[in-house]
Amino acid sequence: MLVNPVLVACLASLALTSPAVARPVDAAQDDGQRAARERRLRGQNLPAREIERRIIPRMPGAQYLGFDYDPEHDVYTLKFLRNGSVIWIEVDGHTGQILRRMGN
Repeated sequence: MLVNPVLVACLASLALTSPAVARPVDAAQDDGQRAARERRLRGQNLPAREIERRIIPRMPGAQYLGFDYDPEHDVYTLKFLRNGSVIWIEVDGHTGQILRRMGN
């Protein structure tokens, strides 16, 4: 009879201490920003601020919301809001060239 409560208590303690639960919601974004910084320091990509400097002026009337970085593909995704619609701009982290635009 004690086996079930003890098993439940053990599983609950594991769940509470697992890295997936213990990490803040923004941890994935922090990891992306950390990876972008490391690649920039090694000279493998442009700084995020340089990417922003090139792309934000090309989005008149849109509010800039920030960026995500995909280290696997070396792609920055800049997010904008215009007239209630979200616009994503994917930018090559090495060259700064726009790869794709999604949204209006």
